[in-house]
Amino acid sequence: MELRSVEELMDLLCAGRHQHALRTAALLRRGRPADKELQVAGLVQGIGPVLCPGDEAARARTAAEAVRALLGERVFRLVRGDAEPGDDAQRLRQAAEEGRTAGFDAGVLEDWRTVLELVAARHARLGAVD
Repeated sequence: MELRSVEELMDLLCAGRHQHALRTAALLRRGRPADKELQVAGLVQGIGPVLCPGDEAARARTAAEAVRALLGERVFRLVRGDAEPGDDAQRLRQAAEEGRTAGFDAGVLEDWRTVLELVAARHARLGAVD
């Protein structure tokens, strides 16, 4: 499945365990407020269980492939889990782990629509140039 719009992505996020995804993205926003792609990667990991409910091993790969065309290569690599070892990949893993147990109000999915649209628009502009 390849997502073509932020609206499709929002529908999948709503269908999933979005509280964990919201907490992960919010933690990344706190630590790296200017890095929208990293924040979005934390958020969209939540579509893996919706796309592959019975196959835990395929969730990250399937989620990454679904958002690749919409959100770009960096988000794709981060969600898939094979980004260059380093700060970003480590921050994403730490935020995902902390998001499982953190007990704070991370807002609602609609709060992230604009960020998703910004990342998608930026990727579309870069894709047009390439």
